[in-house]
Amino acid sequence: MPKIALIQTRVAPDYAAAIGHMESRIREAAFAGAQVMLLPELFASPYFCQEELHAHFALSESARGRTVSGMVALAKELHVVIVVPFFERVAAGIYFNTAAVIDADGTVLGQYRKMHIPDDPGFYEKFYFSPGDLGYQVFQTCYGRIGVLICWDQWYPEAARLTALRGADILVYPTAIGWHPDEKSAHGETQYTAWQRVQLGHAVANGVFVAAINRTGFEKNPTKDTGIEFWGRSFLAGPQGELLAQAGERDDETIVQDVDFSQIETVRQHWPFFRDRRIDSYGEMTKRYIGTER
Repeated sequence: MPKIALIQTRVAPDYAAAIGHMESRIREAAFAGAQVMLLPELFASPYFCQEELHAHFALSESARGRTVSGMVALAKELHVVIVVPFFERVAAGIYFNTAAVIDADGTVLGQYRKMHIPDDPGFYEKFYFSPGDLGYQVFQTCYGRIGVLICWDQWYPEAARLTALRGADILVYPTAIGWHPDEKSAHGETQYTAWQRVQLGHAVANGVFVAAINRTGFEKNPTKDTGIEFWGRSFLAGPQGELLAQAGERDDETIVQDVDFSQIETVRQHWPFFRDRRIDSYGEMTKRYIGTER
């Protein structure tokens, strides 16, 4: 029964401070007995996608760059699994929003590249990232089978299903999501509730654990009098959609929780959604739209 740590944090304004802070948090979680460390999306810098600025491409690094290499050494030292989000550069003009999975012996098991890329006010990710090209994956770590998806992927039941069908014990969603200041009063709670509910639905529909790890705090848009208030509230859910633990809205917080992956077998025996899937009837899922034009 592994112990999982969801590390919710404010992000420091420079790389050295952000990495140092995260290393300290990982060490604290390991001291508390955690064996799997889950970090927020793009945790090594402020959320630069609030603006379209070519200078931000300098934040990118290779799949074996300084962020992953540093976490490899830490994973090996502490004998912990770490899911490490980072801004990946593959070649000139080709960049991805990526998470590497490092096993407890320091082996990099592979990486997942975010498949669904948003383009909304304050979330201009299509300017920076290509859509993921590695498909949906599950990584066999020494503490369980981890399926990684990233932030905007949270809204897509297809991504959750395909990852679960590959054998994931837990769907892990590194996240950077929050409110625009002019939306919070009117729509804030509705937006947050929808975000949590859809992920609890993924847990139920697939009989898996789900972990969503968000950042927190307000990050100002450098070129405007606006910004994003990240809503925190990182959470861990069980395979029936039960909320096992949840962080607060405003504070740095680490959830450390035991997870019993053997529960998945029992849940799926009683709720056999995989058994009853009509795989012969789903061909139209690959079409963009199948309704009549209005």
